[in-house]
Amino acid sequence: MVVSRMPRVEPQQVFQWLSYLQYPALLVALFHAFQPLLHNMQGMAEAYNASLLYAGVGIGMSSLQDPSRTQNTMSRKVWEDPRKGYWMVWLLAAQTLSSITLGLLGTLLAESTMLAQLSLGLVAFGLGMIGLLKTAMEMREHHRLDKRIATDDAMAREAGA
Repeated sequence: MVVSRMPRVEPQQVFQWLSYLQYPALLVALFHAFQPLLHNMQGMAEAYNASLLYAGVGIGMSSLQDPSRTQNTMSRKVWEDPRKGYWMVWLLAAQTLSSITLGLLGTLLAESTMLAQLSLGLVAFGLGMIGLLKTAMEMREHHRLDKRIATDDAMAREAGA
């Protein structure tokens, strides 16, 4: 009796597939961001809070992608260049820290429910950015041309020895 086996699915592949959920979440965030513009700014606070929440979830989902692969040519160019990657990591770190800090300060100092809600949305956005920052640091280390060239040279010397 022949038992057919299901193909083996690696966890990395599942996470890569799940990372594509970032796009619907970011589209929903964009929808909520533009919604007040279509309704004479009615419900602006609620819409922007929802936009921040969905953007945070979407950005967090992007951190599930495989850091050994880049998504596009521009991303590859940034992560291969040590200087561009350095500045991109610092830019993401500053954005993450400022989002979380401003959000926490906003919830602490808010005198209205609307401002408190927007502040919580900003915290959720910053928390999503933490995952992106971690992935960015991994991508920078994995794709840097200067480190890859040094590693290739070391491997060639070992092979020749």
